[in-house]
Amino acid sequence: MDKQVSRNGLPIVVGVDGSPESVLALRWAEKLADPLGTVIKAVCTWQMEVVYGPYAISEWDGEPAAQHMLAAALVDAFGDKPPAGLIGECRRGQPAKVLVDEGKSAQMIIVGSRGHGGFAGMLLGSVSSACAAHASCPVLVVHGAMEHEADPEVATEGNERRAADEPAG
Repeated sequence: MDKQVSRNGLPIVVGVDGSPESVLALRWAEKLADPLGTVIKAVCTWQMEVVYGPYAISEWDGEPAAQHMLAAALVDAFGDKPPAGLIGECRRGQPAKVLVDEGKSAQMIIVGSRGHGGFAGMLLGSVSSACAAHASCPVLVVHGAMEHEADPEVATEGNERRAADEPAG
C-alpha cells in the first residue's frame, strides 16, 4: 500500500480579500483549526493589474493596502481575540496562483465563493474555482454571507432540521 501523506501540523490557508465571504472563511478556519491540530494562515494578495495607455505606475506598492485589508478582515472575523498561532501574510501575485502555491504546504485552503472581483450573479468566483481545480490539498469554498453560516454547528443543525421536515422516501 502507498504511504498516506499526513498533513497534520500544516496550516489551514485562508484567502482574504476583505469581502464578507472571506471573513466567513476565516471563521470556518477557526472552527476547524483546533480539531485538526493546526493553525490558520490568512493570506492576502495584491498585484498591479491595470496599465493605462503608455503610462505605467512602476513605483506603486500595494503591500500597505493589503496589510490594512488583512488587519481589518482579521478584526472583523475574530475581534480582539485572534486564534492562537494565527499567521497573517501579504503576498504580491495573482490570488489563485498564490493560494494554490500556499496549498502545497497546507492541510487545506478555505476561500469565499465570491470576493471583491466577481460579478454579483456568479455562484463561484474565479479564485475559488481555480483553487478547487488546481490545489494539491482539500479546498473548502464558503458560500453566503449570513452570520449563522460562520458556525458549522449551526449550519449542520439547520440541515438536520430540513432533512427531518422532508418526507421519507
